[in-house]
Amino acid sequence: MTFTLNKQERLKSRKHIEQLFKEGKSVSAFPFRVLYLPVVAANTLLPIPLQAGVAVSSKHFKKAVHRNKIKRLTREAYRLQKNSLQQKLTETGKQLMLFFIYTGRELPDFLLVKEKVQVILDKLIRVVDENRSPHT
Repeated sequence: MTFTLNKQERLKSRKHIEQLFKEGKSVSAFPFRVLYLPVVAANTLLPIPLQAGVAVSSKHFKKAVHRNKIKRLTREAYRLQKNSLQQKLTETGKQLMLFFIYTGRELPDFLLVKEKVQVILDKLIRVVDENRSPHT
């Protein structure tokens, strides 16, 4: 079990991000909203089963220092807890794109971020389980 978040695991492709915002579904756990999109099309296969991105509104946080801190906290919480979702995706042979959007207006502490990221990942595991095809 590795706790890494390397370049391949980050959602960077503009094409993928646009597709995610256009076609993706969302789950919420305040102060986060997460867009997710199961990858099914052959032309958008990801190098690994799970890719994620993080965004913070510059409307609510004027200072880049604060936006970057929230993104760092979110990525760290995700990095430490993503293994269960990654394992489930590997078992089912599925791929998923995620995009965390921080919608709160106050700077969070790490415990809150970690707790909410866990709630979201649990919801996503349930979604992956529900979408299992009947013949597997």
